[in-house]
Amino acid sequence: MKKILVTGAAGFIGHATVCTLLDAGWTVVGIDSINDYYDTALKYARLHTTGIGEEGVEYGKMIGSSCYPEYRFMQLALEDRDAVARLFREENFDVVCNLAAQAGVRYSLENPFAYADSNLTGFLSILEACRHADVSYLVYASSSSVYGENRSVPFRESDRVDNPVSLYAATKKANELMASAYSRLYGFSTVGLRFFTVYGPWGRPDMAPTLFLSAMFEGRPIKVFNNGNMKRDFTYIDDIVSGVVQVISSPKNDGSHTLYNIGRGKPVDLSEFIDLLEKYSGRKAQRNLLPIQPGDVPITWADTSCLERDFAYRPSTPVEAGIAQFVEWYREFYGE
Repeated sequence: MKKILVTGAAGFIGHATVCTLLDAGWTVVGIDSINDYYDTALKYARLHTTGIGEEGVEYGKMIGSSCYPEYRFMQLALEDRDAVARLFREENFDVVCNLAAQAGVRYSLENPFAYADSNLTGFLSILEACRHADVSYLVYASSSSVYGENRSVPFRESDRVDNPVSLYAATKKANELMASAYSRLYGFSTVGLRFFTVYGPWGRPDMAPTLFLSAMFEGRPIKVFNNGNMKRDFTYIDDIVSGVVQVISSPKNDGSHTLYNIGRGKPVDLSEFIDLLEKYSGRKAQRNLLPIQPGDVPITWADTSCLERDFAYRPSTPVEAGIAQFVEWYREFYGE
């Protein structure tokens, strides 16, 4: 079976992708900087499920999994370009899946240099390593945020995306341009996946579903921006990872750069999402209605027809079922 590098392996989507690839028989190397953007305890707990113990993690040291013979992990920052280049030379990866990034739209207003380091310098480090190590196929995370204040819905890959409303979105647009240039210059294929709002077990604590649920269990009000007039293309983690793995498993070898939306394709009113959290948690939300925040957009909605056509992508988890599973995991993990 082919060998793959997954960056962001301790992150929400990265962890789930690693687990699915291992179960499918891939040989996997995972890397992650394990930064403190949010509580590292969650990141180490994710790693634990793949047989990587916190006590063995040391920057720049490769360690093996206690439960997956074909999995190894290294704490490593993408912007550490010499170490990244050395890793590529030593491992001879067939495929690279870059899911590491400094996430968060609002945080980019507070700490912009973190985004330059990880999303720009770090991504360039990956591109250069792919180039010099003759990796023929790179799949990487872009974001629905590149659509900015796009008024045309659903969002299509052919829409103009040159008006980002956050630095985070600008870095993701830059990633797309960088990948396109490297494909043209050096002939390896790149696929960018524009993720829409992902939720589910092991989700990030800075994202709305976890923020809402934690506030509800603690009896605190939740912040509902744009006075609740928001729609999001909420997509369950299993559906996202199914699509990611399908793209990984069907490599393009034509030196092309392609972009795909990956989401559920059915936006949900934020108020309906909160209603379902109330239903499955048994707690009432105290809704504090606030104006829209800088960097936010009122609606996201993915047209996924291209991914469906080329990779047979079929998201199948209803929002109600996804929320029920998310709340069940939250209760177990956080002891509620």
